[in-house]
Amino acid sequence: MLDHHQRRQRWIIFGILALIYILVYFYRVSLAVVAKDVARDLKLTPAELGSLSSILFYVYAAAQIPLGPMIDRLGSRVVISGCGVLTAVGGVLFSQASGMGQALVARVLIGLGTASVLMATFSLFSHWFTKQEFGKASGLMVAVGNMGNLAGTAPLALAVSWIGWRNSFLTVGVMQALATLLVFLVVKDRPATACENTTSEPAPPAMGMLEAWKRITSNRDFWLLAGLAFAWYGCYLAVQGLWGGPYLMEVLKLTREETGRMLMCTSIGFICGSLVIDSIARKLVRSYKKTFLGGQIILLILMTAFQGPLDHLSMPLLAVFFLCLGLAVSSGVMIYPINRSMFPVSIVGTALTSINLFVLLGAASVQQIMGGIIDAVGKTTPEATAQAFHSAFLFPVGVQALAAAMFFFARDYWEK
Repeated sequence: MLDHHQRRQRWIIFGILALIYILVYFYRVSLAVVAKDVARDLKLTPAELGSLSSILFYVYAAAQIPLGPMIDRLGSRVVISGCGVLTAVGGVLFSQASGMGQALVARVLIGLGTASVLMATFSLFSHWFTKQEFGKASGLMVAVGNMGNLAGTAPLALAVSWIGWRNSFLTVGVMQALATLLVFLVVKDRPATACENTTSEPAPPAMGMLEAWKRITSNRDFWLLAGLAFAWYGCYLAVQGLWGGPYLMEVLKLTREETGRMLMCTSIGFICGSLVIDSIARKLVRSYKKTFLGGQIILLILMTAFQGPLDHLSMPLLAVFFLCLGLAVSSGVMIYPINRSMFPVSIVGTALTSINLFVLLGAASVQQIMGGIIDAVGKTTPEATAQAFHSAFLFPVGVQALAAAMFFFARDYWEK
């Protein structure tokens, strides 16, 4: 067991990693609020805007493949610090971009730089927290990280109205550099106490990279979890990461500030849900699988509102809808304790980055495909803006329905 000093130390480390994860989330969702400004300044079509947003997630997803073994071998501190430098450079470059090319390069750097943070953090948690504590710690990290999600909505809209989108992103780039330095100086990969005493697991024999991937990919339940992870984050980022903002401004005719407030309600719901979802799973439902699946079915039902019903809601009901959407999205946090329970601690970094590959592929592909649909419908019927968005949002709904049906057959990895 950890002594008092080590228990205090792990929460200091938690706080520092939460700070850098807040910035990760900001970069993921902030384009939704400034989409019109960026598109105007850089002269982008909807399809190009979709590509600009999704490139971060494609790069982020691809980076998961080498990052898992790197985390397991080099340690979380070194990997997060090195990647943080790339994020800071990318953030500053994006703020100065004069065209699509520079903006794409900046988003690629941000994607590479932010790719390691959450999974490296969870890998570190596997050494500082027991299996039973892992779900609570990971849920809390996502909840705190969503402060970046929150900052990327109404506060960003306010900042843009004051200092413009370029200065706003420049400021965040400088903050990223300072947070990266803090990680390098303070964070420790594991406590001085032997790892097995902390995780309640005997130290397993070392496993090679190819052997680890073989063990992960030969597990049928990993693929079922990956499918719903893909759909979950695809739905969420379809709304919060890019197309929710243009939908609210172009179809419902909300202002940028009103749009920011609506998307902030989703962030608040996600934060609140992430704080309690592990307790719901452990004390009420007594199953990670059932908690995850139930939340995803609710998310699926809510996403169907983008087919038209949402167009006619009053502002108060709209705010309630986006709050409930965030609450339903928070059930996705369960993928990490489920994934953590599937594999031994020696390959937890590889296992977590493997599942995260599908999380980010969902965000990237859904955003890009929706941009293509909006562009195609807009060219055939330019006056049918609402129809274009309704058609686009039908794609993540279909993917979510299929993935949820398949995940029903997964084993329930449950440890009391």
